[in-house]
Amino acid sequence: MVNGQFMTSQNPVKVTADSILASARAAKGRGLPPVHDWNPPFCGDLDMRIARDGTWFYLGTPIGRPELVRLFSTILRRDGDDYFLVTPVEKVGIRVDDAPFLAVDFEVSDPGPDQVLTFLTNVADRAEAGLDHPIRVERDPETGEPAPYVLVRDRLEALIDRKSFYRLVDLGETREQYGEGWFGICSGGVFFPIILAKELTTD
Repeated sequence: MVNGQFMTSQNPVKVTADSILASARAAKGRGLPPVHDWNPPFCGDLDMRIARDGTWFYLGTPIGRPELVRLFSTILRRDGDDYFLVTPVEKVGIRVDDAPFLAVDFEVSDPGPDQVLTFLTNVADRAEAGLDHPIRVERDPETGEPAPYVLVRDRLEALIDRKSFYRLVDLGETREQYGEGWFGICSGGVFFPIILAKELTTD
């Protein structure tokens, strides 16, 4: 990169958030854009970051307009472990501290054995937990702190915020899974284990 421009084999290409937005707006239609059908040239990395709390930053400054964050989120794609903003004419890399989205709330329909949990993200996506949108929980190897996630769309997850996770725990139950008792949550006919039941017991 030279003077804010990403060099290609022919001419320098200047990539900014404004140029990405213009391309995204031009391609915008009903529903989410088909980002996996687009194969534009890679134009380098953009100084854009998604923090663990779901805040988007550009050039180190939070993006304060929710409608812009929403538009950026619709052209987000994950390839391997890397994240990109993709339009029909540009592909730029961005940094994601943890998951690209934050699940800030969820609704419960048909409470009981047939319940469905529908998560709402900070960018207004909705995901019904089940086979197509699994819940998973990672544990910090040092502190044991749980980090729960739900898959929102193709390889893009949302970190479930703390208040929502506590609500999930209130809805949890213990089932036999993998030959052991697990405490977890059920949604869409699928049981998602959270923690070994024996780890919940105290002396």
